[in-house]
Amino acid sequence: MEGMPALREDHPLSTRTGSSGLVRAYRGDRPAVTPVWFMRQAGRSLPEYRELRRRTDGPERDMLDTCLDPALASEITLQPVRRHGVDAAIFFSDIMVPLRLAGVDVKIEPGVGPVVAQPIRTPEDVERLVSLDPATLDGALEPVREGVRQTVAGLAAIGDGSTPLIGFAGAPFTLAAYLVAGRPSKDHLEARTLMRAFPDAWDRLARWTADVTGRFLRAQVEEGASAAQLFDSWAGSLPLEQYREHVAPASRIALDAVRDLVDASGRRVPLVHFGVGAGELYGAMDLDVDCVGVDWRVPLDVALERIGSDVTVQGNLDPAVLGAPWEIVEAAIDHVMMAGSVARAHVFNLGHGVPPSTDPDVLTRVVQAVHAR
Repeated sequence: MEGMPALREDHPLSTRTGSSGLVRAYRGDRPAVTPVWFMRQAGRSLPEYRELRRRTDGPERDMLDTCLDPALASEITLQPVRRHGVDAAIFFSDIMVPLRLAGVDVKIEPGVGPVVAQPIRTPEDVERLVSLDPATLDGALEPVREGVRQTVAGLAAIGDGSTPLIGFAGAPFTLAAYLVAGRPSKDHLEARTLMRAFPDAWDRLARWTADVTGRFLRAQVEEGASAAQLFDSWAGSLPLEQYREHVAPASRIALDAVRDLVDASGRRVPLVHFGVGAGELYGAMDLDVDCVGVDWRVPLDVALERIGSDVTVQGNLDPAVLGAPWEIVEAAIDHVMMAGSVARAHVFNLGHGVPPSTDPDVLTRVVQAVHAR
């Protein structure tokens, strides 16, 4: 695309990963073997991860500190690639990382989740938050950039070196929902209330979170990620019109942060948009992306009809199936792949993240089963 900024000459998308099954599928070229990776494939389901997080002289390492340790983040990202033979790595981080680096007092409390010291509940609170200049994030992102660089180097040494890294970031609505509630919420009432009561303030908040999370995503791509996924954990709590008016524009801004980057052949970095419980929103979630992720609630072929455009689909094995007898797992795999066969291409995944209690050997068998079909 003439006039668009090119990634550096040695970027993996231009040198190693552009012909990988994952990138081809995202771009609409269905490979002979369906690519597969799992959301939250790096984490508590792996004993090597639990060992890495455990300290010999005290409590478990802090989650956000772990994410900001380049060597740890890289090693954790590589673990499931080595173990399962998945077709992509996804950078190990947390959606709260860019908020912390931007100056928000946030921590991950074990057994609770993200906790924000000063929740954003009023227009005055919003103004206080948006006074933090997102541009200052660029200099603070060096630990993330270094983690990506180390991960890309590690992937180059696995197999034929073509396994791509996926960059990821939390969608603006999900980040804003945490900022407003101050902690995880079942119904996101606080965020939805702010959106209704003070729509202008909400939109300022959403644009700020879009800027912050977009910079986080762009840093990953610039340093070597071959695709970018925007992850909206809480989109499903919204009615369609509220999503279209007050959420989709901010998500588009976040995606725009990497949309202009192209590889040596002039093709842009593949973009993926995923929302949890978003079955009623699929028609509004194709924000000029290459792939829409689908959770386990809606069959892939039905979701594609709702999306209404020619995109790749990603998903959507129910994570609960992983604890069932293998013959049930196999049948579920076949069902998902049949539904995904109507799309231009399909990237096999779970309909959400890997449960911590999952037997790692089951995930390896799923990868092998998908590759054999």
